[in-house]
Amino acid sequence: MFSSVIGGACSRSSADVKNFPDPAVDLTIAADAGPQKIVLAGGCFWCTEGVFQHIPGVTGVVSGYSGGAKETANYERVCDGDTGHAEAIEITFDPARVTYGRLLKAFFSVAHDPTTLNRQGNDSGTQYRSAIFYANEDQKRVAAAYIKQLDDAKVFDSKIVTTLEPLTAFYAAEKYHQNFVNLHPTHPYIVSQALGKIEKAKKFAKENATTQPATQP
Repeated sequence: MFSSVIGGACSRSSADVKNFPDPAVDLTIAADAGPQKIVLAGGCFWCTEGVFQHIPGVTGVVSGYSGGAKETANYERVCDGDTGHAEAIEITFDPARVTYGRLLKAFFSVAHDPTTLNRQGNDSGTQYRSAIFYANEDQKRVAAAYIKQLDDAKVFDSKIVTTLEPLTAFYAAEKYHQNFVNLHPTHPYIVSQALGKIEKAKKFAKENATTQPATQP
């Protein structure tokens, strides 16, 4: 069951986090608006979940599936690559502590390589695509602006291939996929593929704690 995952790799972003730009455009969300959500896909959800668990302002991360129908939202079917689903994570965050744009910065600079089409490392197929599932037009606008900003600045050697897809539903993955990095820190795949990204996420958290997030409308 895990063969396709264990044989894969959570690709690392090729960009230098220290020099990675903040979004020039971000969402303005009232600090007292309450918990907000964002759904992202960037390859193996074990890795992306592990990364965002270390980002300040994130209060919860759930691994799951988005992009397809409820009937096919299970690991065995999604692994077939024909369901429309991507392995995704649903992030709950506190807008008083972190912005939508700052989470996108972590997504592009730490969580995955956004320049590989339908692939992260050895994991290939549309289920491993880079995608932002936007909940509203404002999320879509900010994400599109940031992708253009990064491409125009040539932050990556290749063009970003991340898709912007409307969020129709998010389905939580099976229990054994949840909190995988923390529960299985010595798993060979986690040791070889995820732990380095976790350290990068911790560095991101430390460096971004001293700067103010963008607040442009």
